[in-house]
Amino acid sequence: MYIMNNKQRKVLRAIFEEPIQVSLKWSEIENLLDALGAKLIERKGSRLRVSLNEVRRVFHRPHPENVAGKARIKDVRNFLENAGVTDANI
Repeated sequence: MYIMNNKQRKVLRAIFEEPIQVSLKWSEIENLLDALGAKLIERKGSRLRVSLNEVRRVFHRPHPENVAGKARIKDVRNFLENAGVTDANI
């Protein structure tokens, strides 16, 4: 069980929702990852290395907008599933 606020729970639900929402802000996803205990490491450019439960992934932040698209949300969903996090963890 993770300690998340209501906003973070809402973002986690949205990541696993079908059809995928495209209105999630990347900053909200980063905030969720932090709440889940992920280690976030800034890399060159718009890259962000994320480690959670021994699963690692490098994400590219969206730019110039801050909205995560469907493909990026699918990548985050896949990363979370591999790290053992699902919307059942809420």
